[in-house]
Amino acid sequence: MTLAATDTPKRVCIILNPLAGQAEDITAVSRARALWESHGWHVDWRTTDYAGHAVELAREAAASGCDLVVAAGGDGTVNEIVNGIAGTRAALAALPVGTGNVWVRELKLPLRPEAAAAALLEGQAYALDLGQAGERYFLLMASIGFDASVARMMRPELKRRLGIMAYLVQALTIARDVRGTRTHIVLDGRPIKGQVLMVVIGNSRLYGGYLQITHQANLTDGMLDVAVIKGQDARSAPIHLLSILLRRHHFNPDMAYYRAREVVVSGLVPLDVQVDGDPIGVTPMTFRVASGALQAWLPAAAAQEILLTAPQFRLPSMFHNIRRVFINGPYPRT
Repeated sequence: MTLAATDTPKRVCIILNPLAGQAEDITAVSRARALWESHGWHVDWRTTDYAGHAVELAREAAASGCDLVVAAGGDGTVNEIVNGIAGTRAALAALPVGTGNVWVRELKLPLRPEAAAAALLEGQAYALDLGQAGERYFLLMASIGFDASVARMMRPELKRRLGIMAYLVQALTIARDVRGTRTHIVLDGRPIKGQVLMVVIGNSRLYGGYLQITHQANLTDGMLDVAVIKGQDARSAPIHLLSILLRRHHFNPDMAYYRAREVVVSGLVPLDVQVDGDPIGVTPMTFRVASGALQAWLPAAAAQEILLTAPQFRLPSMFHNIRRVFINGPYPRT
């Protein structure tokens, strides 16, 4: 069930994670709440006390009839709320209070809570797909291997101190010990094998707030996009990064791009798995798409951008010339 375009949410529940990266600025969330209340929205406020608490609070909010459940936290908080409201009529919204705020960036919302709240006033509920890793839903992506190990080893105090840069620091710390692992992947019944460094299973396009590894992903197509990154060790990382930035996966023999409804990943050695930035276990694991399982509150511009149009992405200016050479060769055509 979706709210009609002319409706506004009558009951809104904000779920605040006080340990999120920017949660100390609670006045910003208070101003967002005041803005919504000035437009006639009835807003409740709840605070999480422990890991997983947002799942319980979101489930309770949906059961009590809340139209809109708002994640005031990072992408981990968004993920917990998704797992609390999936399959219900309650819609997800988010205020940027976390470290990466990838979902907010995916929607191209402002990165200040009050400004994001203003943009959400003109929203509407849309049915979006979710991914499932085992029994855990994910909105953005799941990944297996190197970056999941980074997420598992991340120290909370480092993340609070350095923000998104903490992931780069942690990645560089463990990179020298990374080795490709013989992995068996089955995509809708089709098997592939190889020495794998990382697998990204994307429901949306944006990865880590800046990259688009699964750049063809669409949140309403009933499919998961799968990027398989092979290699012996982390020394191949620069060419993989360049292939991702230029979107030329097919020119890199150690990268492959697939689309599937079900992905099974296994191997002799268990690999770390993370969803939406949070570690959840190890392989073997099955990943599936859950079509239309989430109601999400999207401003009109965001809906047009991520649901109805082809992916749009501007490379940083320093990469334009590299891209031209990569595609056309070093000499101009005459």
